[in-house]
Amino acid sequence: MVRGLMRRVLARAALASISTLSVLAMEQSEARAQQCANPLISTCINSDTFWPHAGPQRFAAVGSAETVAERQVAFGLVTTWQSRPLIVNGPSPGGAGSEQFAIDDQVNANFLFAYGVTDQLQFDLAMPVTLVQTGAGTSPLTGGRPVRDTAVRDMRFGLAYALVPRERGDLQKAADEGGAGKGFALASRLTFSAPIGDNTSFAGERTMVVAPSLAADYRVWRMFFGADVGARVRPVTEFAGARIGTQLTTALGAGFDILPRDVLSVLLEGRAYVNFAEQHTTQQSAFDIRSTPNGKTIVPAEWLLGLRSAPVLGGDVSFFGGGGGPIPLTQDPATVPRFRFVLGVTYAPMNRDTDGDGVPDRIDRCPTQAGERGGERPGCPREPAAEPAPGAAQQETGP
Repeated sequence: MVRGLMRRVLARAALASISTLSVLAMEQSEARAQQCANPLISTCINSDTFWPHAGPQRFAAVGSAETVAERQVAFGLVTTWQSRPLIVNGPSPGGAGSEQFAIDDQVNANFLFAYGVTDQLQFDLAMPVTLVQTGAGTSPLTGGRPVRDTAVRDMRFGLAYALVPRERGDLQKAADEGGAGKGFALASRLTFSAPIGDNTSFAGERTMVVAPSLAADYRVWRMFFGADVGARVRPVTEFAGARIGTQLTTALGAGFDILPRDVLSVLLEGRAYVNFAEQHTTQQSAFDIRSTPNGKTIVPAEWLLGLRSAPVLGGDVSFFGGGGGPIPLTQDPATVPRFRFVLGVTYAPMNRDTDGDGVPDRIDRCPTQAGERGGERPGCPREPAAEPAPGAAQQETGP
């Protein structure tokens, strides 16, 4: 009864936090809209479309269908280096246009936090920053200065709910048995992006972005697959003809356990964002810059190949590294780098119990053998009492 009451209190607190942050983000959106007043050369575009999630994460960009265990805190750091993510055709006399590297090279860090409100409900928080970047910014178009070396980016927050939660047990055994909660899991997410980033360095949006999504994963033998579909709802923002608005987001991933128990896995994933806003062509005259629709659309898309390892604390600590590049679905889409490298580490306590003895794997000294909860070796079977040496009893009792 007390535990149920605590769950309700924590769930209401999480919803209240989301509501408060959403109100603050909307208020910030009104102020940001005035700062992003230039309709044709707006820097209020997020140059980094890679939004890693807090909590347990098997793929880099495909959302996880698992959540942190109840009343557990997860945190992580995911860094990414991307090259030339924002190349636009700037205006030039005669209308021929010229390529401009608004962002040339950029290194971003995402500080991730998650809290398990219940075993199925998780609160997320991501605080990204730009550690170093180079680029011309708007200088070729307006004569202004290049982008700043560092920048604060838009904060993200939200909730994840496991619609079909995965059993917190032996992953290989569950995959062999199959079925909902074993071989298959499903989760929903609702993420908000608060426009607090540096609006002069392509570090954030001009309004709050709402991103609902569904994530599913499936395991069979040593293979696992993930899928993520959702949207990023935002008004259209234009920078010299490149127009970013509401997007349909999709991601697919496949992996194979080279070594069992998450010790080493190889992953391949891809993501594509269908941008609904029509693109424009810009022309510069002696008096102004004109933007006209050209009938084109863009689909920013990337692939990523990487390795993941979770060798300690029962798989709660994981390391990921990989790299990839663009998928040419459309011509010259904005926000797609020519290459990207990702490196991350995450601690996400799952309270996974492989042998089902009630001792979480992260503290179980014998995670594949059912044992006792207490003692000097928690989770290990009780050692049989040592048999007395031959003749010891006779020596004690005497002749």
